[in-house]
Amino acid sequence: MPCPLILASTSRYRRDLLERLAIPFSVVKPEVDETQLDGESPLANCRRLALEKASAVATSHTDAIVIGSDQVLDLDGEAMSKPGDFATALAQLKRCQGRTLVCYTALCVLAPAHAPLIDVVATEIVYRNLPDEDLIAYLEREQPFDAAGAVKVETNGITLLSAVRSDDPTAIIGLPLIRLTDFLRELGAL
Repeated sequence: MPCPLILASTSRYRRDLLERLAIPFSVVKPEVDETQLDGESPLANCRRLALEKASAVATSHTDAIVIGSDQVLDLDGEAMSKPGDFATALAQLKRCQGRTLVCYTALCVLAPAHAPLIDVVATEIVYRNLPDEDLIAYLEREQPFDAAGAVKVETNGITLLSAVRSDDPTAIIGLPLIRLTDFLRELGAL
């Protein structure tokens, strides 16, 4: 009997992405402090949190394959988090104008009797220079306060960007499905 598959996340974006694979899974909220450690780079932060999320769920589901993921937007070595509110989102978008940022999406898959499978997919995001009115209209319409850097490329946020470069287009939404399918095949779960 195959191991159950668990997504260690309450993100609706990750859940929607995983549903694309048409394999049964359940969702368990990982209890993890997502505070960035002093001196920790955005890349290291993202990787650590994906592992911690998967580990937090795997400790109580030892017979399961557990998927953990995290995403951090890197602006010159500074992690841009989910803004949480309108004012912070607007400030983030203004800082990003005309800039190229890197979005790191970490993936960790833990399975019984198997070494952790971990990878980070980098996506370059190039922001347009837009007037404040366009940014405000976008924020009022989309309310992307739960998205790193206040941009949801799967919705109207794509209009704020001039380019998105990645080996895996799903990584920018929150779960790199190409890499995940590699891991699941390696485990015999796909």
